[in-house]
Amino acid sequence: MRGFASFRLLATAAFGLVCLFAAGSGAQAQGVVRSVHGEWQIRCDTPPGAQSEQCVLLQSVQADDRPNVGLTVIVLRTADHQNRLLRVLAPLGVLLPSGLGLKIDQTDVGRAGFVRCVPNGCVAEVVMDDKLVNQFRTGQSATFIIFQTPEEGIGIPLSLKGFGEGFDKLP
Repeated sequence: MRGFASFRLLATAAFGLVCLFAAGSGAQAQGVVRSVHGEWQIRCDTPPGAQSEQCVLLQSVQADDRPNVGLTVIVLRTADHQNRLLRVLAPLGVLLPSGLGLKIDQTDVGRAGFVRCVPNGCVAEVVMDDKLVNQFRTGQSATFIIFQTPEEGIGIPLSLKGFGEGFDKLP
């Protein structure tokens, strides 16, 4: 699938948001909560060196059967407002070559590669095309799949309740 499996790296000041909004375990995300939309939050902060405040649509979740394995899922607009990015912060220790899998409801969307690791996890990033945005809007749940070994995939469910409303209100 083009929207999730093919990545384009965009060098934006917004990359700092991964560190700001997903510091420590996902449950300790930073930034000011501006609004809540279902399971999603809009959080805003000014990254170091940025001229203005930046906002993201964010949700942090943990695997049902492994409370120490969690993800922070971040949706943001690039500084030039030309693209929408989906960034996922996965825990350290993931098998990088296997990438990050995604299913929305029962539809396999594809896999995305990790672009870098930071002290609190590894980041996968994809430009969200209209098709992927629509899948997030109309779906009930997403399952992100990380791998600790080539044979062991861990599915981490994420509610899509409130995504469309939050996405529409994202500055």
